[in-house]
Amino acid sequence: MTGRRTILKGMLAGSGLALFPISAFSHDPSPENVFADPSAPVLGNPDGDVTVVEYFDFQCTYCKRDYPMVREVVSSDGNVKLVMKDWPIFGDVSVYAAQAVQGAAILGEYETALDALMTAKGRLSHERIETLLTGAGLDFDAIAAAVKTNEKTISDLLDRNYHQAEAFQFNGTPSYVIGRTVYPGVLDKIMLESAIAKARATAG
Repeated sequence: MTGRRTILKGMLAGSGLALFPISAFSHDPSPENVFADPSAPVLGNPDGDVTVVEYFDFQCTYCKRDYPMVREVVSSDGNVKLVMKDWPIFGDVSVYAAQAVQGAAILGEYETALDALMTAKGRLSHERIETLLTGAGLDFDAIAAAVKTNEKTISDLLDRNYHQAEAFQFNGTPSYVIGRTVYPGVLDKIMLESAIAKARATAG
């Protein structure tokens, strides 16, 4: 276990994301990077007519509380693409979780890993993340290897997510971009459904 954690924690130290300086972002992120980043895993309908982008942290209480609701709304609609953007703002454990789940994504196990951490009660730790992912039937050795092999891809993705959140002037998680509208804060079910309807109505 220690060896695998060292791989991921070593990446964390190299990425600098946990202590990323707040700085001005000189231009708005492109729609392509926000809605169609090729490195960002996709849930829901990949060909949906509306894209919901959520900036979240695996240790965000509200993100975890509302995760089942968000998934249910997307599933019930059937024509929504969901992109969960890792924005690890709660320290090194959050970055570690993001890296591990992105490693699982590379192995084709994104949804399993995401569900395992987002539905877990209580605080996360490096050890608990490993236990939760292993308990979900995932091979953590393979995840660690995927993270090591794809270190730049994962670090660049988290970096892009960070700068997008900064450019949108989000103050915390969760925050959303739905269609061409920014929602900086918690959305309940009615608000989320309304935001999707608004995006759909104005798309044409």
